Amino acid sequence: MKVIILAGGLGTRFGEYTKSIPKPMIKIGKHPMLIHIMKIYMKWGHKNFYLAVGYKGEKIKEYFKNFRKNGEEFDFNLSKKNCKVTILDTGLKSMTGGRLKKFKRFLSKNENFMFTYGDGLANIILQKLKNFHLKHKNLITVTAVHPPARFGELIIFNKRVKFFKEKPQVKEGWINGGFFIAKKEFLNLIKKDSTILEKEPLELVTKKKQLFAYKHSGFWKCVDTKRDKDELDALIKKSQKFYLKT
Repeated sequence: MKVIILAGGLGTRFGEYTKSIPKPMIKIGKHPMLIHIMKIYMKWGHKNFYLAVGYKGEKIKEYFKNFRKNGEEFDFNLSKKNCKVTILDTGLKSMTGGRLKKFKRFLSKNENFMFTYGDGLANIILQKLKNFHLKHKNLITVTAVHPPARFGELIIFNKRVKFFKEKPQVKEGWINGGFFIAKKEFLNLIKKDSTILEKEPLELVTKKKQLFAYKHSGFWKCVDTKRDKDELDALIKKSQKFYLKT
């Protein structure tokens, strides 16, 4: 399947980091977040990438400048696996839905495609996600994940702490974790550049009972703040491919 990565947001909560580069180009370990996300898809055989750039999009294009360029497409070799990357400027002020809609022309009739945000990592088994989506024949599937806890967790018995863990992922409740699969038809619900994906389009398919959730209980991390980056840096220092272990 084709993979679209939404990589055009401002990343305002990163302050100094995103004054000169877009959020997906913030390095985790030695590589930009964007490359780590691509490696997740590559592990499961998906090598045809479409990058929706906007804010500081030239920095993403510059990153691939040493690879063979053909129009909008960059053919390059990453970890000895041949990939094709199409970079499309989706506008500085476009919202998530508007950016996604601009890739409609790259999709054939009734084609299913994958897409995700440019700031989240997960050790998701994409083959299971794909099988789930195709089995239910719904319009769109979202990966549901447990949200990370803001504070440490304590389990207390008779005043004695029996369990302590600093900021675990909670075991109850689910949130949007990205890693979507959708039919091309879904893009018809996005009307303009200012459409927010998580508003009208997803709310509408929910009402139509066409939004299914694939539950992922493994590792998931969204990089919203410097603290999130520091936590991932620490994890990747221990294991370069921790997010690829399923």
